[in-house]
This record gives sequence, C-alpha cells and structure tokens, in this order.
Amino acid sequence: MMFEHYFDKQFELRYFEMNSLGLATPTIILALLEETAADHCYCINHSLFDLNKKNVGWVLVSGILQIDRYPYYKEKITIRTWLSSYSSIKGYRENIIFDEQRNIIGRAKGLWIFFDIEKRKPIPIFNDIKEKWSYYSEESIVKNIKKKIETIHTASYIKKFKVNSYDTDMNKHVNNIRYLQWVIESMPEDIVDDYSLHIIDGRFIAEAKYGDSIISLTNDMKDHSFMHTIKIEGSDRICGNAKTYWRKN
Repeated sequence: MMFEHYFDKQFELRYFEMNSLGLATPTIILALLEETAADHCYCINHSLFDLNKKNVGWVLVSGILQIDRYPYYKEKITIRTWLSSYSSIKGYRENIIFDEQRNIIGRAKGLWIFFDIEKRKPIPIFNDIKEKWSYYSEESIVKNIKKKIETIHTASYIKKFKVNSYDTDMNKHVNNIRYLQWVIESMPEDIVDDYSLHIIDGRFIAEAKYGDSIISLTNDMKDHSFMHTIKIEGSDRICGNAKTYWRKN
C-alpha cells in the first residue's frame, strides 16, 4: 500500500518459512524485505522485470538487519519501506517490521546502487523513479553502513560452497540472501541451535558468479559476536565482509 512517505506490505508467515521452533528464519526475513522492495518498484510502474528488459537494475552494496523478535507460523507482519536519501546513482532504503499489534520487531537499512547490467557499472537513477517513489528523511536505524568492515584471512570456522544457477538472480549475480545463508552455514553448530541472529551488518565488495567456488570464513569474537569474510577460492577476490551478533533463544 503506497502512502506519501512510505510503502506498506503485509505478509502471513507460511510453514516452509519456519525453523524447527516454528519461527521465521533470517533468510526468510531478508526475502520478505526483498519482496517488499520489489513491490515498491512495481507500484510506480518500474517493476524489476521491466527494468531488466532495459538492462538496468538495483544492486545492494551494504546493509544492516536487526531482528528483535522473529515472527511465528501464521503470524501477520507488516513491512514498511521508504527512501531516506538519494544521490544521482544510489539511495538508502529504510525498513521497519511491525507485528499485528504494531510493535516494532525488526529494522533494516540498505544502500542500493542503480546499475547497468551489461556494462557492469552504476548509472543515474531514472528521474521518473525519483519523482514517484515515496521519500522520507527519517532513518529506521542510525548506522553508518558505508563504514568499512575488515577482511579476515584466518578463521575458526570454514565452509566451502559451489555457486549453482539457483544461487543467482535475474542480473546473473549471486542473490543477497545466499550470502547470508553462507554466513550462517559457516557458524558453529551450538550457536545456530541455541541462539538467534540478532544483527547482521554487511558489505558487498565483488560479485560471485555461476561456477565459482566460495569459501565462507568465520571468526569467533566475544559476547556471541562474529566476523565473516566470503571470498572466491583460489583468488584474492573478496565478495563480502560482515559482522553478526547472536542472542540466546
């Protein structure tokens, strides 16, 4: 639903989106945020598929997700999204997640770049998009998501993956959700079993492509926080860095 300052989309959580505790998973939350952004594009007649036909699209370069409570099976949630600031080629997308009682259960913020898919470089955002999209200067999270996150070169936990075709999106690069999955897969089992992801703060540095071999590196810090680096095996190419914070279930 489009308002002057923001766009709201409601979801009812489904069975296949649940973990063993009957709660939504972090990757599902990210998928619902992505769906909300896609619908926000669609409602101003610039669907992601239409943009793709023009060889342009949106690429996430950095972002933070904070979940204070994960929604449960059949719960209805509302995701509110808006743009808080623009430059010629990029914009900040803000998100707040409400439960049915209008309590805030999560927040997210992302820096997106408008991108020429063929030339693999940023281009100016269409004026029509800037004119039609809801805009509000308030931030969902006050956090500098452009600040660099250090690369780790040695790790307490390492996991390897192959990029398959289903890992990539219509722009032919690995979907953001897959990076979060790779981070979680490299976590120690006792943390994944007994803790919930509270915050992930990430930076996307280089693209991973179909056929690449991925290494996910995780280092245990303190107070249930971790540092992560995802890189291409056999090269110095770093795809992304992240920090995660976990809370006891």
